[in-house]
Amino acid sequence: METERPVPAESNRRRIIAAATRLLAEQGREAVSTRAVSAAAGVQAPTIYRLFGDKQGLLDAVAAHGFASHVDEKAGLELTGDPVEDLRRGWNFNTEFGLANPALYTLMYAQPSPGNPSPAAVAALEILAAHIHRIAEAGRLRIDEARATHLVHAVGGGTTLSLIATPEDRRDMSVSHLAREAVIAAITTEAPATPPPGPAAAAVALQALLPRTGALTAGERALLTELLDRISATPDEPA
Repeated sequence: METERPVPAESNRRRIIAAATRLLAEQGREAVSTRAVSAAAGVQAPTIYRLFGDKQGLLDAVAAHGFASHVDEKAGLELTGDPVEDLRRGWNFNTEFGLANPALYTLMYAQPSPGNPSPAAVAALEILAAHIHRIAEAGRLRIDEARATHLVHAVGGGTTLSLIATPEDRRDMSVSHLAREAVIAAITTEAPATPPPGPAAAAVALQALLPRTGALTAGERALLTELLDRISATPDEPA
């Protein structure tokens, strides 16, 4: 008599994540219990603990999987020659994703552990930082990259969560548009900049381009970075 072949761990992992994702979308986070997921995936509960450690590990995996799918879709948005417009389109895409997948978006962003963001949230910040870096390279970033990234992340995520919490028949999408434009105005300069951007914006742009040059020693690069940080943190004075 043939013995039943063991199911590969990766196959079990995919089935479990798919089952948990379905439960999350259809019934909300509270429905994603170890018992419910194991029954939906056709596995024993110990399998979930072995593969994910605990329920939070499973939820992190679901969020990471959902975010990966979101990134794949976002990759279809081709970059243009205007990095600010690309940021605007990315904001809109993020809002649409959140409203289409409210339970998943809330899982990704609404319940962070202090000082311990989820893997999905970390990945989202890295992608956003790359968009902000393009704006800095273009000489259009008004503040330093780290602050700009966190500002866009905080306001964009908060706005989307607020819209998710609002009954659909009462949602005002202009709130997202107004928040987006307010943030863009706070972190960017006009293009082309006339007159040329002030010292702070120029320092941010130069700092973004430093990795492209090999003309500096490590010590020189560190000193210049410190000086540029100091300049970019000081608001430009009116001409």
